[in-house]
Amino acid sequence: MRLSLSALIDRWLAPTPAAGKADWIGQWTFAHRGLHGQDLPENSLAAARGAIAAKFGIECDVQRSRDATPMVFHDWDVERLLGLEGETEAFMADELKAMRYPGTEEGPVALSELLDLISGRVPLLIEIKSKRGYDVEQSCELVQKVVEKYRGLHAVMSFDPRVSRWFARHSPETVRGLVITEEGTKGLRGDLRRHVALWHAKPDFLAYDIRDLPSRFAARQRARGMPVATWTVRSPELLERASRHADAPIAEGAGIAA
Repeated sequence: MRLSLSALIDRWLAPTPAAGKADWIGQWTFAHRGLHGQDLPENSLAAARGAIAAKFGIECDVQRSRDATPMVFHDWDVERLLGLEGETEAFMADELKAMRYPGTEEGPVALSELLDLISGRVPLLIEIKSKRGYDVEQSCELVQKVVEKYRGLHAVMSFDPRVSRWFARHSPETVRGLVITEEGTKGLRGDLRRHVALWHAKPDFLAYDIRDLPSRFAARQRARGMPVATWTVRSPELLERASRHADAPIAEGAGIAA
């Protein structure tokens, strides 16, 4: 069967991972931001403990504090999760750690603290947050310094192709992923944008928006040997879709309890 030009370039510029490097991703269900819910805040140590007890892998988010500490926290500000005002990156790590998720004794933690808790018992997917104008490569360097001596299964990923590319260049042994959503980028132009992102990122796996599955792009990458995880699986119906069109669900709520 003849390959398309884009498929040939995929093979050249974004080769699939060596056998055994990223295969473990397809062997797990990942709890999105930990096994969180009522009284168990997302990305907290309590949510991680719940996932470990249930034998789920964990997906978490990481961004920097003002003193350049990789913190496990999703939002760019602290209002939704902590009920306070201010940009997350404006606070020192110790200031963030002293805050409490409303109604709990849990607070934001550093990535190093999460790794200490997991201690290799379940795998971890680390989404490195990025936005326009953000020095994401600094985050990559800081995360790499934290994980370089960690022996448990782990991978980094991001919507920003520069993250996977940075790890391909500076820490090629680290499993790296590209997070993709097709929202607002359907059609030929969107397909081209996804290929360009793939070629730039050189990932070992994809983390695909469940709303876009089935996807021809995701199916082509999966068929050539690149694992595809999918987010965020929130219902039994989406879990069934994930089982047909991806290798690993990143799930929460009814999607992980099913």
